[in-house]
Amino acid sequence: MKKLCYFFTAVFIAVILLSAIVTSCEGSGPKQVELKIFISQPRFRKQYTVYLNQFADQYKNQTGVEVTYNLEMPDENNSQLLRTRFASEEGIDVFSCHAINELPEYTKAGYTEDLSSQPFVNLLLDNIKPVITIDGKVRAVPLESLFWGIVYNKKIFDELNIKPALTISELKDNVKKIKAAGYTPFLLAYKDQWIPQLLLPLIVGGFLNSQNPDFIDNMNNGRGSFADLKDFFTIIDLLNANGNKRALDVDANRGNVEFASGKYAMYVQGPWMAQGFLDQDKDFQFGVAPLPLNENPKTALINIAVSTSLCVNPKSEHKDVALALINYILDKNDSDAFYESLKFNPVSKTHKFATYPWVKTAMTYIEQGKGYIDPKIPQAVKDESGAVFQSYFLGDMSKADVIKALDNAWKSSLK
Repeated sequence: MKKLCYFFTAVFIAVILLSAIVTSCEGSGPKQVELKIFISQPRFRKQYTVYLNQFADQYKNQTGVEVTYNLEMPDENNSQLLRTRFASEEGIDVFSCHAINELPEYTKAGYTEDLSSQPFVNLLLDNIKPVITIDGKVRAVPLESLFWGIVYNKKIFDELNIKPALTISELKDNVKKIKAAGYTPFLLAYKDQWIPQLLLPLIVGGFLNSQNPDFIDNMNNGRGSFADLKDFFTIIDLLNANGNKRALDVDANRGNVEFASGKYAMYVQGPWMAQGFLDQDKDFQFGVAPLPLNENPKTALINIAVSTSLCVNPKSEHKDVALALINYILDKNDSDAFYESLKFNPVSKTHKFATYPWVKTAMTYIEQGKGYIDPKIPQAVKDESGAVFQSYFLGDMSKADVIKALDNAWKSSLK
């Protein structure tokens, strides 16, 4: 009987050990993590997908964890959609925002992780790091470092022996020559609100850094108005009068096709569209120049911006994976090819890819002191400007209506 008890006890222990081994084996299988990623650059979906897959392969090899993605890349209303995601607590892990206009807001709301101790921070170029730093803490990894204003067709300008204008009078002279040669001076692509919205930072930035240095302070203190920017509508009216008539039929993708066709001389757009132009014509040549605003050449400046940047949500359920991804964005070995595929400027000390021809044209102005840091305009005001500039083009809003709408949007943003 005693031997029988020993036997059953041994069997019981063996069963327990076997169960533990089985459980351990089941738990040691490849773990799966899905990252929810929000990036407001749908035109680069292919490039991001390739790079995210590279990260997933590397991370699985290093940790055994299999990473998949729920990648959201909306075309319109990006800011509103992202705010909705946060408000509904949908579990965003990594998200993009505008470093100058949105990063302070999201940081104040508690939506950005402190990344100061992450390895990528030591790789950032000295003139880039301050832009993504809030109260002494790094809050994002920068993607786009841009020099932009108006893009121009170099072939047309060379053919007509004209140079980019710095005053309205010079621009009007160019317009006459361009029309006489059978070209359309300006491409207007107003179907997507974010494109006419580009006029706002160019106009505000030009005046802010020349003849209206207190404009933003006055607006933030409730004492200012867009009416204070004399000549605000001068360039807008010139563009609208000398571009394609059906501007609201042309979206960003169609704009790439139209501008690369060679029929248009100028386009208020940024070099972030470079790949779109080159996809239509691999030999297409364009430059970047300031946008003239009035007869004062000091208002014609290049916008220097660190725009789209990536942040980590501090409430992420997969923060360790999200942080690994953020660091991989500036990977010493792989990020060169990634940034080059996006046609972005270098932001890391390890980036060695060649500077693009259009960047060199913009740099000629910056080296002359004709550049400024992208102005801190509330995103709600920029969003509103896209809609009101559409309505102004159609004749549905007067100049007074536009000023009132922009002033009200700024006041509302302060609340």
